[in-house]
Order: sequence, then C-alpha cells, then structure tokens
Amino acid sequence: MGKAKRKIPEQYPITDFLRGKASKIFDKVEKNNTVVIVSKNSKPRNVIISYERYVELAEKGADI
Repeated sequence: MGKAKRKIPEQYPITDFLRGKASKIFDKVEKNNTVVIVSKNSKPRNVIISYERYVELAEKGADI
C-alpha cells in the first residue's frame, strides 16, 4: 500500500487580501474545505482553514 498523496495548499500573497480578494478566498476555503497559505514577502506566514476543519482538529485534540 502506498501513502496517500497530500495536496499542496494554494498560496496567496497578503496583497490579494489588501486588494479586495479576501471574500473570494474565504468563500473558496469554506465551500471546498481547503487550506490556504498566506504569504508575505514570498514567505509563508499564516494558514486559513474552514471552520469545519477547525472543529474537526479541535475534536481530535489538536493544539490549536
């Protein structure tokens, strides 16, 4: 058996959020239950997950 492939999260620069694209990005995360990495100066800084995924992690005892 092989390991399941892990999908690489989409990455958005912080400037996308400053230019009014935040609502679209948040909607995409919620609709598709995906993970988004927010970068600043081309370096990953934050991660955005859906509330549903957050609750799942919290129920599993993740340190969040």
